[in-house]
Parts: sequence; C-alpha cells; structure tokens
Amino acid sequence: MAVKSNLTNMVLVLGLTCLFCSAVLGGAYVLTKEPIAAAAAEKTNKAIAQVLPHFTDVEYNEEGRYYKATDGEAVVGYAIESTTVGFGGPLSLIVGVTPDGVVYNTSVLSHAETPGLGAKCTSDNKFMDQWRGFNPSVKKLSVTKDGGDVDAITASTITSRAYTLAVDNALKAFSVISGNSSVISSEVEKSNEEGGQDNE
Repeated sequence: MAVKSNLTNMVLVLGLTCLFCSAVLGGAYVLTKEPIAAAAAEKTNKAIAQVLPHFTDVEYNEEGRYYKATDGEAVVGYAIESTTVGFGGPLSLIVGVTPDGVVYNTSVLSHAETPGLGAKCTSDNKFMDQWRGFNPSVKKLSVTKDGGDVDAITASTITSRAYTLAVDNALKAFSVISGNSSVISSEVEKSNEEGGQDNE
C-alpha cells in the first residue's frame, strides 16, 4: 500500500534528506581539512623559500600577515603577503624584502587573471626576473608606461600595474614592520587610477 502524501511526510523526508546531506558534507570536510591545510602550508613554505635568502627559522605574524625569517640571531628578511585587484579579480603575492628595504624576490600565491595574458605574471621570466633585487630607492616603482622602471607584461598593463601595486603595498608594510618611518616613494596608486581605461 502506497504511503499517502501529506505535509508531515514531506517535512519528514525533506528533513531526513537534509540531515543525510549535512552528514556527508561534514564527513567530507573532516576528511579533507588536514590535507588541504597541509597543501596550503607547503605551498606557502615553498613561496617563502623562493622569496628570501637562506634562513633557519621563520615566524608568522598573523595580524600583519608577514613572516620574519632569521638565520641564528640575524634577521635575513620578511616575506609579506599582499593582495590587490588585477584584471580578473584578486591577485595575491608574497614579497620577500631584505632588512635594507630591497625586494629579494616575489611569488604569486593566487590569481584570477586571463590565461595567456595576465596569467603570465606567473610564467613570464622577463617580468618575474626584474623583481629580483629591485631597489625602490634607486628605481621608480611603476610601469614604464607610467614613467617607472617596471617592464609590463605584453598586452597586460592592468595586471602589471596590480602586481606593482602589490609590491608597493608590501614595501610600505615593510616600512612599518621594520620601524623605518620613511614611506617608499612611488606613483603606483596614482598611475592605477589614471590608467584604468587600458585593456588587460
């Protein structure tokens, strides 16, 4: 004999279905939480090793979103997380800065840039290599199109500006972290505002 459909039955079936789905999702979360966290930590550790000179210990400052790296008692640098908005969405970098305020290297943590264009910020060697040893006291931190010393990725001016702004923000954070009150001089924010009409 078929069960008669009524409001009580429908609520009961819907409730049991929701309970089952919640249990499955909760179980999947518990099973995948640690592997996902471990993978993210490994990715971050590799990025820190890439953007700083040799270090023996690293300490994370959650409030400032930076890592202080030391070799024995000596501070070798800071790996600073910095996020801006690129052409396709958030562009997150980790920027390694040595105690003298020079960019040791940079690495992209995540991005949503267009494949084949802005996404080249992770693979264009000419663009990436110029950040190694970038000294903001000697070079102007803005793209050449805006009168600076940063060569933009071909056909990806907006991404290049966003990347440059992320580096600039990291250097400003470094000024605060290190206690050096001098502000890194740059026209990055101004050039981003003025250059908003460019294609990626």
